[in-house]
Amino acid sequence: MKAMITGSSSGIGRDMAYYLANLGYDLILVGRNKERLEEVKNKISEKVKVKIVVVDLSNSQKVKELYVLTKNDNIDILVNNAGFGVFGEFINTDINTELNMIDVNIKALHMLTKFYLKDMVKKDKGLILNVASSASFMAGPLLSSYYASKSYVYRLTLAIKEELRRKKSNVHIAVLCPGPVDTNFNNRAGVTFSVKALSSEYVAKYAIDKLLKGKTIIIPGIKMKLVKFFVRFLPDKFIARLTYNIQKKKVK
Repeated sequence: MKAMITGSSSGIGRDMAYYLANLGYDLILVGRNKERLEEVKNKISEKVKVKIVVVDLSNSQKVKELYVLTKNDNIDILVNNAGFGVFGEFINTDINTELNMIDVNIKALHMLTKFYLKDMVKKDKGLILNVASSASFMAGPLLSSYYASKSYVYRLTLAIKEELRRKKSNVHIAVLCPGPVDTNFNNRAGVTFSVKALSSEYVAKYAIDKLLKGKTIIIPGIKMKLVKFFVRFLPDKFIARLTYNIQKKKVK
């Protein structure tokens, strides 16, 4: 059994790697930081094989090269975890940073999902986990492009799931929608969480367990499950105003 995880040098991706290794999966760890990937690899039992691939997923050509490099590895689980956020008013945030984020959060995930899904459908087996966020359920003033990118991931995954269901395919795709998680996300986005964050270890284990059980929408923690339930009954304008007030508290 083999799993490939993008964004596996820290946070949820790193802890998914540890957990999958404990379950006996060989691993392909993908990220930008070779030193951190090596650190993760060195903490994993020698009972499983670990391959490191250093790649910048904001570069579409490099994403294609990643697939060419790994397409014959017979990957059983693909975890599209790489991603980051950009904080601030839309008119003030840096356009190049935002476009880079869109390339990672959307384009790379879209490409990898398509490439590996085609192979999995041919074999009629395989699992894909796309990491979105509870942000995907609503608009997010002050993190507008990040929320929008995660909404794309959420809707794309659910649409693909229905296509697979109608084909009666044995391939399973799921989307992970955590709330705040104690990872490097807030440092890169330049914010602090305004509510208590879940541990990345808990979220990683919860996500993998639910994926293996065939769950499609994976939401760790009772608070975010309640958010998902109640936003359906509230006007979008009200949710946007509420979200703005929450985001404003994140300023470092």
